[in-house]
Amino acid sequence: MSPTPETPLLPKGKGRALRPVPMLIFSSRWLQLPLYVGLIVAQGVYVVLFLKELWHLFSHAFDFSEQQIMLAVLGLIDVVMISNLLMMVIVGGYETFVSRLNLQGHPDEPEWLSHVNAGVLKIKLAMAIIGISSIHLLRTFIEAGGLTSGKTAYTETGVMWQTIIHTVFILSAIGIAYVDRVSNMALDEAKRAASH
Repeated sequence: MSPTPETPLLPKGKGRALRPVPMLIFSSRWLQLPLYVGLIVAQGVYVVLFLKELWHLFSHAFDFSEQQIMLAVLGLIDVVMISNLLMMVIVGGYETFVSRLNLQGHPDEPEWLSHVNAGVLKIKLAMAIIGISSIHLLRTFIEAGGLTSGKTAYTETGVMWQTIIHTVFILSAIGIAYVDRVSNMALDEAKRAASH
């Protein structure tokens, strides 16, 4: 896990050498590297999917109804939001669990990366999942207009369950944020008590 800003870094060569077992355990974090590289490949697949969907929208711009265009645009937004989620997991997860990226002062450093830790990453991921779920639910509601005519692949039960799952995502995010807030308050209280 990345140190918090107040954690001093040991100068190079000044730290004591780890024993073999702790060194093995600590070095095992590099086993996650192929996982992050795989997510980068998945990001490339999403770029191809986005371009394919964009071409589909462009090539049918004069044929589609307003509802079909709206659904296509929501599909593009969905791909972008999933791609953003992938970037948060790749960059934040690597920085938190594998190794520092040392981007301090770089003009392209993401704003949120300067204060990333496991708690912040969980909340950001939960919010991204809620956003993605919202797009899916909005698409469902738009297409659910055809439920009575039978012109949609959705059923009333399917729409109900999708709404319930979305609500559970929201409640889970609220729970994660609450636990993180309580944990941070406890840490702040311990720091204040230690300073007196």
